[in-house]
Amino acid sequence: MTALRRLGGILLIPLSLLAAASPALAYEGLVDADKPEMTCDTACHLPENIIRAKEDKFKKESCRECHSIETASKGISPFRRGKKILMASASPRKPSGAAAKRAQAKTPSHAEEKEMAFVPAGEFIMGSNERWDDESPEHMRETRAFYIDYYEVSNRRYRKFVSAAKRPPPHHWADGEIPVGKENHPVTYVSWFDASDYCAWAGKRLPKEPEWEKASRGDDGLIYPWGDLWTRDKSNNPYKNSTGTETIGSYPEGRSPYGLYDMSGNVWEWVDAFYLPHPGNVVPSQEYGMDKRVLKGGSWFDCLSYGCGLSAPAFNRSFFNPEVKNNSFGFRCAKNATGVKQDLSLTKK
Repeated sequence: MTALRRLGGILLIPLSLLAAASPALAYEGLVDADKPEMTCDTACHLPENIIRAKEDKFKKESCRECHSIETASKGISPFRRGKKILMASASPRKPSGAAAKRAQAKTPSHAEEKEMAFVPAGEFIMGSNERWDDESPEHMRETRAFYIDYYEVSNRRYRKFVSAAKRPPPHHWADGEIPVGKENHPVTYVSWFDASDYCAWAGKRLPKEPEWEKASRGDDGLIYPWGDLWTRDKSNNPYKNSTGTETIGSYPEGRSPYGLYDMSGNVWEWVDAFYLPHPGNVVPSQEYGMDKRVLKGGSWFDCLSYGCGLSAPAFNRSFFNPEVKNNSFGFRCAKNATGVKQDLSLTKK
């Protein structure tokens, strides 16, 4: 198998690999919104390890139980409830549908949380076995209940922080002013430290990586915030020939199961996580370390070189030095759900 390598957050894909793969085995069996007969044939879906995984699902008897041709052709995740869950370790107990409903019923209605979604405590499916090494293994994780912003932090909101905290504005704000017409676009050119400081100033914090991923894909392991089939009309992504950020919340049909906007595309989002392997991942990488921080969600920019591909699934990961700033990095905030009874009956992973 030809090796895939990352260098400083950049994925290096041999040209020979791109030429050899068949678009018929594209990763999600994706459908273009405007041309349903077209499937995604971009390089991010074509490496040999993805092809082999796809073939094994449909040909190996031990895999067919969870990965039937019928299931794949309908774009249904084989990891939905009611299906056997493939894991790197022993299969833990998942909360029942009734338990999930009870947790949801505990959602507070405090006025201060109107701009934040409530995510109840419990387990969810994190990661993927089907793409890059650092996204594997697919496994169960658990979070406590928390709140997370419905929207990415906008330029308008960030300006209040700049003024109150006497912080320098993003360098592309000429004379310290937001670019005309970009008030409600996500703030960019912010480092991990800028994002963390803003959230602290707002009485919040950056979301942890498991929290961000759960808020994006729900507890059923969706590939994208809106479901398992890629369509280019539900996010600000490179397929649309995007040239930059768009107003936050521009894609209501692309919301996550918890109602969050722009969890795929628009801007990469800093999270409170060092770039380390997922639990159970035994594939070594010289890039792992506590000198880098994780970003999630993809952006308007062609992020193929960052290993996420043009489609930006919910389990993608990018990593950079926390001091890096550019025009496709932004963030949203989270906070602990104080006063909410936590479900601690589940085994901690």
